[in-house]
Amino acid sequence: MVHTSRPARRVLISGASIAGPALAHWLDRYGFEVTVVEKAAAVRGGGYAIDVRGTAREAVDRMGLLPALTEAHVDSQRITFVDAAGETVGSLQPEQLTGGEAGVDLEVRRGDLADALYAPLRDRVEFLFEDSIATLDDTGDAVHVVFDSGLRRTFDLVVGADGLHSNTRRLVFGPEEPFHRYLGHVFVGFTLPNEFGLAHEAVIWNEPGRSAVLYAHEPAGRLHGFLTFTREAPPFDAFRDPRAQRDLVAARFPERVWHLPRLVEGMREADDLFFDIVSQIHLRTWSHGRVVLAGDAAHATSFISGQGSSVALVGAYVLAGELAAYADHTEAFAAYERRMRPFAERNQALATSGGSAVTPATRQELEARNALLRDPEAAARAMVTTSAREGRAAHSSLELPDYPPSA
Repeated sequence: MVHTSRPARRVLISGASIAGPALAHWLDRYGFEVTVVEKAAAVRGGGYAIDVRGTAREAVDRMGLLPALTEAHVDSQRITFVDAAGETVGSLQPEQLTGGEAGVDLEVRRGDLADALYAPLRDRVEFLFEDSIATLDDTGDAVHVVFDSGLRRTFDLVVGADGLHSNTRRLVFGPEEPFHRYLGHVFVGFTLPNEFGLAHEAVIWNEPGRSAVLYAHEPAGRLHGFLTFTREAPPFDAFRDPRAQRDLVAARFPERVWHLPRLVEGMREADDLFFDIVSQIHLRTWSHGRVVLAGDAAHATSFISGQGSSVALVGAYVLAGELAAYADHTEAFAAYERRMRPFAERNQALATSGGSAVTPATRQELEARNALLRDPEAAARAMVTTSAREGRAAHSSLELPDYPPSA
C-alpha cells in the first residue's frame, strides 16, 4: 500500500559527505523533519574527482542538480601509462577503462558534488557540525540519541551514512571486522603542486603490485598524487600513526626514477594525507530496528570500482522513496534493500572480477597490459570488451522507480 499523505517523521542522518545530504534532500522533499550530524566543522571541499554514471546521473537529474554538476565537470581526457623507467607505454581515454560514456557521464570534484548537495539544504535542514553520535537507544517506538557534545535528542529513525568506517554501524551492528572485506591494497592520496605540466589527465607508473599516479584537473594550482601497493595483511598498526603511514608507503617506493622521489616527498610534506586500505563492506542486512545504513556504511564498493558515490546517490533516492511510500519503516527498509542490494553487489563486483589495469598484481599481468597499450587499436578492443563492458552494465543495472509526489 502506498501512503502519500502523513505526518512528517523525525530522521537523524549521521554523515554529510555524499549519501547523507542526498538522502536529506529527498526526505526533506517528502516532508520529513531531517537533522544531519557531521563530525567535521563543515561540508568538506576540494578532493579528487569522482564519477557520476549510469543510474546515478538520472538520480542527480531528478534532484535538479544536473546543470550545476555539468558546469563543474572536469573533463579528464587521457590516461597515460609509463613503465618502470618512466617511459611512455601508451594512453587511453578514461571511458575505455571505466566503462563510462563520453559526453554523458559527469566527473566532478568531490567537494563540488558535496557543495551542490548541501547548498539547497542549508536553510531547510538542521545540520549539527563538529558533533557525532555517542550512544543510540532504540526502544522500539523511537531512538534516543546522546551526542558527543552532550546534546540529547529523540528521533523516529536514524540513518548511518557515515562511510566505510561507520560509527553508526559500529554502535548498532558491532565492530567492523566481521563486515569488512580487505581487497589486498593499501593507498595514500594527497595533493602537491602541479609542477609537471599536466591538465585534464592522469599519468600512471607501475611495477607489479604497485602504482603511482599523478592526476591533474587544471594546469595550474595543485594536483592529486596517489601511491597504491598490494599487501597481504592490512597495516592496522599504522592507522593511528601518520609517521608510520608515511614510512610504510615510502619503503614501498624507493626507486629514483620518473617522479617517484617527488611523489614520496610530497606525501611526506602533505597536510591533507588520506591513508586507508582498499576494502568493501558486506552485511547480511542493512537495517536493525529503527536504524538503517546507506552509502559506504552499508555497501562500500571500494575506490577500485569507481562507483562508491554513484551507488550512494542511487541508494539515497531509493531509501527516501521507500520511506515515503510505506507508513511502516520496517516495510520501507525491506523494500529499500530488495531494490538496492543487487545493484550494490553488482557494482562491488567491478572491484573483484579480475586483474586491475591500473595496478596489475604480477609481472605477467603487467606485461600483458603493456603489450596491449603499445597497440592502441588492440587496447581499445580489449578494454571495451572486458572491464568497460562490465562496468557500463553495472552502472545502469537499476532503473529508478517513481515514488509518490514530493510534499
